[in-house]
Amino acid sequence: MILDSLLGLFSMDMGIDLGTCNTLVCVRGQGIVLNEPSVVAVKRGTNRVLQDGNAVGLVAKEMLGKTPGSISAIRPMKDGVIADFDITEAMLGYFIRKVHRRRRVIKPRVVIAVPSGITAVEKRAVLNSAERAAARRVYLVEEPMAAAIGAGLPVTEATASMIVDIGGGTTEVAIISLADISVCDTIRVAGDDMDEAISSHMKRTYNLMIGEPTAERIKIDIGSAAPLDTETTMEVRGRDMISGLPRKTMISSEEVREALKEPVGAIIDCVTHTLERAEPELAADLVDKGIVLAGGGGLLRGLDTILSNASGLDVRIADDPLTAVARGTAVYLENLEVWKDTMESAEDEY
Repeated sequence: MILDSLLGLFSMDMGIDLGTCNTLVCVRGQGIVLNEPSVVAVKRGTNRVLQDGNAVGLVAKEMLGKTPGSISAIRPMKDGVIADFDITEAMLGYFIRKVHRRRRVIKPRVVIAVPSGITAVEKRAVLNSAERAAARRVYLVEEPMAAAIGAGLPVTEATASMIVDIGGGTTEVAIISLADISVCDTIRVAGDDMDEAISSHMKRTYNLMIGEPTAERIKIDIGSAAPLDTETTMEVRGRDMISGLPRKTMISSEEVREALKEPVGAIIDCVTHTLERAEPELAADLVDKGIVLAGGGGLLRGLDTILSNASGLDVRIADDPLTAVARGTAVYLENLEVWKDTMESAEDEY
């Protein structure tokens, strides 16, 4: 353990937010140094990454929905956990090497944020992938804790802090006090499900097939959870399901909001269910402190208003919610000796 601490003085230790949609990497003392999509392009039928192992992240995302028959653009993370072990290992190895650049001989220690509700087998898969991808030692932290710390909440104090972290694959809702999670709930409904709801609406209403990038663009540009001051429209292009030919149509922000009702409703139910399970004194703290939204899903227009109406609490969006979890892992890195006993590693038995 002493040797590990000494080696840490000379290694480029990293914190990783291994997300379903994006992977962010921060380096101790430098902040976030990498933010790329969690996508890998491989030769179809194999696990061999294209372009000498460099078709990862931004390069691979540009291929989504546009690959020929010989290539597959894969998102190896699903619902916040590893869906493809080998591809995730290749992706992690690429990101670690890209940041490390072999500037130091000693392999880095890595702190990885994972969903709070994953199983022991899923945790082991993350640990093994990171270790085989060139990490010296791997620590796992729960995403809601990392998000709360990254959002600047007073998690070590004897008072309640509530975080709602809406990522690509999971929504994490947690009430935290005294540096630990008091109540937590995780649902595998998040940004990806919003995109899928929009795609389904386009098929059902317009007989128009659209890809993941287009659905995401619709969500970002005109999606909302509450009525907008000025409703708007957007031109959408895709493939006609009847004729098979390219076609375009116009959709409105009102119908996108209607399409998003189901995933948004599931998130609201998760938040209210977590509040119902809170201890009375913690619930009392939240009357003053309210709820903080983090993650890309927290940027959906009007979601804070809808959650506030449902819970009766003030809801605010964290500063730069997309990077809250990654910034939280950076705090763990800066205080690794203090926090390491609260994190899981390969030495722990599940």
